[in-house]
Amino acid sequence: MADNNETDTGIGADARPGADNSNDDSDSGGVVSSPASRRALLLAAGSAGAAAVLSAACAAPAGTRGAAAARSASPPRPPSPAPSKTAQAAAPACVLAVGAGAGPYYLDLDLVRSDITQGRGGVPLRLDLTVVRVPDGCRPLAAAGVEVWHADADGDYSTGKDTFLRGTQITDRTGRCVFHTIVPGWYAGLAPHIHFKVRPDTRTETTSQFFFPEDLLTQIYTRRPYARRTPPEHPNQRDSRYRAAGGAMTLTLTPDGNGYRAAHTIGIA
Repeated sequence: MADNNETDTGIGADARPGADNSNDDSDSGGVVSSPASRRALLLAAGSAGAAAVLSAACAAPAGTRGAAAARSASPPRPPSPAPSKTAQAAAPACVLAVGAGAGPYYLDLDLVRSDITQGRGGVPLRLDLTVVRVPDGCRPLAAAGVEVWHADADGDYSTGKDTFLRGTQITDRTGRCVFHTIVPGWYAGLAPHIHFKVRPDTRTETTSQFFFPEDLLTQIYTRRPYARRTPPEHPNQRDSRYRAAGGAMTLTLTPDGNGYRAAHTIGIA
């Protein structure tokens, strides 16, 4: 387990009672690289040498609705999302966005699986991801490793021997992979988010985070098991990583059975 510190600029580490703060990641503002393996992408805007990832929204693939419904921990159908103040309009493929740190409790495990819930309760989320190679005209990239990990409804990450809410998928020939998970909870200091890492080969990786429309999260967090906690106090606009991305990493959620569905295209160099 990596020893990372995840604290936003000017914000202290997670002070929630019972939280393990020893493995938070520092706010690097760029792609995280481990020794002798990563190839950083340079962001034209911002400070010189800042690492970046390429990312864009994409239309949800047809014929896959309803898969997350069976995993719902809350039977009522979710409300249709109202027009979001923070959700971004559909963007063309390969929009440049700032990367982010690996986050707390990242485990470099070989957990190849689509359903990563492991019994964790929460509002189901189907995450459809597509990886494309930007220099090749956004050609879909097959056989790339995609890892995701995030906090549970209580804001806790799996640690030690626990592996809930983290896993790996390999993209198919169309560059696609699917994860069945839940909408993450929150913890002090940062906006709710999902970490992801893309490995197109054994020498390169790209790391960043997905965010959520705040107004829709407000609705979701009135449901169990989220409702037993007070609402998050760190809106997207107060999170430096969200601001650095300009909202480009915000997922667009659509109702899907008892949960939601989101699709996103990740462009890499």
